[in-house]
Amino acid sequence: MAEHFPWLTAIIFLPLVASLAIPFLPDKDGKLVRWYALGVSIADLVLMCYAFWKHYDATSAKFQLAENYAWVPQLGLNWAVSVDGLSVPLVLLAGFVTTLAIFSAWQVDRRPRLFYALMLVLYSAQIGVFVAQDLLLFFIMWEVELVPVYLLVSIWGGQKRRYAATKFILYTAAASIFILVAVLGMGLYGGNLTFDIATLALKDYPIGLELVLYAGLLIAFGVKLAIFPLHTWLPDAHGEASAPVSMILAGVLLKMGGYGLIRVNMELLGNAHIYFAPVLAILGVINIIYGALNSLAQKNMKRRLAYSSVSHMGFVLLGIASFTDLGINGAMLQMVSHGLIAAVLFFLAGVTYDRTHTMTMEEMGGVGQVMPKVFALFTIGAMASLALPGMSGFASELAVFVGVTSSDIYSSTFCTVTVFLAAVGVILTPIYLLGLLKQVFYGNGAILKCEIGSTGLQTLESDDVVCFGTDCILPTKSVYRDASPREVFIAASFLVLIIGIGLYPKFAMQMYDVKTVAINTQIRENYTQIAQSNPSVYAQGFLTPKITEAETATVLGTLK
Repeated sequence: MAEHFPWLTAIIFLPLVASLAIPFLPDKDGKLVRWYALGVSIADLVLMCYAFWKHYDATSAKFQLAENYAWVPQLGLNWAVSVDGLSVPLVLLAGFVTTLAIFSAWQVDRRPRLFYALMLVLYSAQIGVFVAQDLLLFFIMWEVELVPVYLLVSIWGGQKRRYAATKFILYTAAASIFILVAVLGMGLYGGNLTFDIATLALKDYPIGLELVLYAGLLIAFGVKLAIFPLHTWLPDAHGEASAPVSMILAGVLLKMGGYGLIRVNMELLGNAHIYFAPVLAILGVINIIYGALNSLAQKNMKRRLAYSSVSHMGFVLLGIASFTDLGINGAMLQMVSHGLIAAVLFFLAGVTYDRTHTMTMEEMGGVGQVMPKVFALFTIGAMASLALPGMSGFASELAVFVGVTSSDIYSSTFCTVTVFLAAVGVILTPIYLLGLLKQVFYGNGAILKCEIGSTGLQTLESDDVVCFGTDCILPTKSVYRDASPREVFIAASFLVLIIGIGLYPKFAMQMYDVKTVAINTQIRENYTQIAQSNPSVYAQGFLTPKITEAETATVLGTLK
């Protein structure tokens, strides 16, 4: 019975169905609702961990735990869900981040029923995107995810929350049109109507159609991945969203774009990927440097972290464009790693805001004196983000760098320039992150509003008074309390995984290595065949296609 149990359907619908019961809970102050939502999210996380532990085989590149039920046969729409190496790590990431985001939203007292119901609906939609094997179902889940995010930002955000939420929905909804058109184009081509990913992978599209489909999907997924210049919604959304919502935005939703590029653009439109790969590499370098420079210029802590996410997503693009097993593995690891690192940094930024009631770093300074636990946790998270050896960020970025450097498809000049420019972004990362730590947790030279010897403080020893930002406070009377046990637990949960993956990257890579190798093998075979008929496959020959003798013999044998 366990083998035939609809595990994935249960994982998707558990939070959704549970959210429908929230209006009927006998709760006046919101305490029962938050425990209920946390219990549901933990139960779903445990369920997915059990299902994957017992029934997922990491040594197989095939779809597993497959469920297929006719939904709207007239439209060719089926409830088709399954997982493989691309899905499993991102499903686990979504479950882990969302569960801790719900736990971090402990102080929500404004419409708590609606808040936690939306968080659970968002939980279901995220899982649905990563496990959908039907592209039309994938599109529906993609759209369902937009609604709760819009409401969560527009109701529980900052002063400019409606502007940020509207900008988010306009960007993402407009991008969704490209997904719908591409999905319909792939499904209708060839006469047999189908949206099944495995079946679509067998279709042979004309190269012109593939290029158009790929370009449209690159725009759609590029908005979600925050590729320059489609990224401008992200800093506004992060700047106004509450900490739990920012955790999900950075930790999970950005990864949907990277997942879409690998799942659809690479796996289904492999021939077009050959032509677009250099474009992705160039966009990746632009993201890395542009995001880092903009992050350096920000005075708002969350906007600085938001532009940092833009920079780090550039490594995902580089890995996807590398044509190497290690590069694509690094792109996947970067998505998992950044999901954990960004989530903990935005959580700690929210913890700091709860105490200081400001996100402007110039108004802080010296906070580390009264919040040493927050300071320590934030420092560890920042070290992981700047790719300190021993942290997951180092392992993922190193894999991408080595993957691009060792690529035998691109010319040595292209590889050298790409890696050099990406390294510039890596150098800028410690500058803006360490600058953030200095401004927030150390003295920043701000002019104090009060004097140590002013009325009320003049009878006290100056050593007992702590000055930071523009205020003087007494540690014993301060509202700037240190992290609570709940907050330490949430941050530590992220940091343990970050350090664990950094010390032993195989812990994460073994879940998807077989699948990414299979995808890259197919891409390289496509490249070899195209290069045989079109040696100048890349415009103007600034990239030199290189085909090994073994690959040439294989292709010629196939052609014969």
